[in-house]
Amino acid sequence: MKLKPLSEQVVVVTGGSSGIGLATAKLAAREGAKVVIVARGEEGLRAAAEEIQADGGICDYLCADVGSREDVRATVEAVLEKHGRFDTWVSNAGVGVYAKLEELSDEDHRRLFDTNYWGVVHCATEALPHLKKHGGALITTGSISSQMPAPVLSSYTASKYAVKGYIDSLRLELMHENAPVSVTLIQPSGINSPFGEHSLNQMDDRSVVPPPVYSPDVVAKAICHAAEHPTRDMIVGGAGRAMTLLANLAPGLADWVFSTAFFKLALDKDNPKRSDDGGFHEAGGGGEVYGDQSKWMRDTSAYSAMRRNPAITAFALLGVGIGLLGWLQKNRS
Repeated sequence: MKLKPLSEQVVVVTGGSSGIGLATAKLAAREGAKVVIVARGEEGLRAAAEEIQADGGICDYLCADVGSREDVRATVEAVLEKHGRFDTWVSNAGVGVYAKLEELSDEDHRRLFDTNYWGVVHCATEALPHLKKHGGALITTGSISSQMPAPVLSSYTASKYAVKGYIDSLRLELMHENAPVSVTLIQPSGINSPFGEHSLNQMDDRSVVPPPVYSPDVVAKAICHAAEHPTRDMIVGGAGRAMTLLANLAPGLADWVFSTAFFKLALDKDNPKRSDDGGFHEAGGGGEVYGDQSKWMRDTSAYSAMRRNPAITAFALLGVGIGLLGWLQKNRS
């Protein structure tokens, strides 16, 4: 499967008015792509699009709620009418909830799944007819939460487990059809996006993204890489890779660690709780890429860089191995 260079692509990014989505749109536009950002709030979308345009990028925006199939279908039609095609569709829109499962209402629980799970379903099934006909990439932003349990963010975690199951199974169906579509699941670690500010918070303390946190730009690089190079999946951030390994290799130990840690790391007792529910019930993206945890943010990830460049990594490891072998032989002699 061959994907076009970003400079020749039309890229659609849902959840594009803030955070990872906006970082991705900015990077794709800098690489020469024509970008269409999608979100619920027109004010935030306009601010984001104008910022990209001011930097010399080509960017349009469309208001839509991915939880509505009709909105997603109208978005696909509008993009095709304006640009004649799209080459990469990035399903990135998502919402969060900080609450214990027993205390979360069915209404809010369903609202979270409408966006996080059904939004992915709507985007995939509405975008695929065009992608299957012309080729391209379907990229979905999941989370390391699809491979590890998490209290407090438990309903969000459940939705991301569902997303992983859907995307992984969809990939197999498209492989069976020999469809010319690259299906990618991007799984970020904790990211310093406005996630904490935009989430519904029913806990007593201020909601934050559990550290360590990485820059949204690190995720944007992974997404843009997958838009040009067929990629099955990619965990972004070495810390997330370590946590998912712990959950899979030592689940009992992971349960003990996470049951204690998340009630501390996902909640900030030292700062006042925000007075509203951010962008859960209403649009929340206002054109901001970063959250309020920049003090602890990691701007790079060696693990992610190695995943994006496996050939270089393999040669580097081979060189290290040869050097180590030579050192051992020298010491033996």
